[in-house]
Amino acid sequence: MLKVGLTGGIASGKTTVAEMFARLGCRVLFADRIAHQLMQLGQPAYEEIVRTFGREVLAADGRINRARLGALVFADAQQRAELNRIVHPRVIEEIEKEFARTAGAAPHANAMFEAALLVEARYHRRLDKLIVTWCTPEQQRERLLAKGLTPAEADQRLAAQLPSEEKRRLADYVIDCSGPLAATEKQVAEVFAALQRLAHAAAS
Repeated sequence: MLKVGLTGGIASGKTTVAEMFARLGCRVLFADRIAHQLMQLGQPAYEEIVRTFGREVLAADGRINRARLGALVFADAQQRAELNRIVHPRVIEEIEKEFARTAGAAPHANAMFEAALLVEARYHRRLDKLIVTWCTPEQQRERLLAKGLTPAEADQRLAAQLPSEEKRRLADYVIDCSGPLAATEKQVAEVFAALQRLAHAAAS
């Protein structure tokens, strides 16, 4: 089985690209979705987050208000590092379990881990291949504003991540998401075909 990482700057198109890979038959694991599950009421990460950040990050029903928590941690690098300390090791543990399950069930498969902070966490070093999505910084900012962030919030979140150029230098494949979706889909299909060949060769 081939273990593949998929990352890119915020609003660079990585989730859209991950969903394209999934439609082609790739087993895609989404870090954000796993983190969301781990932060549910009653989970160990939930308890630690509440102890660390206080009950002000909770919604009225007792669940973690992710928008409120996000606003807090993106405004403070130390708080952000603390949240990553709580969540990231647990996400990685789940990813490793899923990789092991996939390898046992489908040794010729590609298993992909989509995560915003994959490079920052140095997890790319434990993977076979790395894909980085890319678009212009102006497009990233426009997409964040379209999601409802204020200009200050958008700039804050862009500044909090490793520059896209640094991630691109580490990539085995770069997918340009600055153009129409059809162009992105064509690139995804080409990369998927290359990964399929590598996965079959590795399992032979």
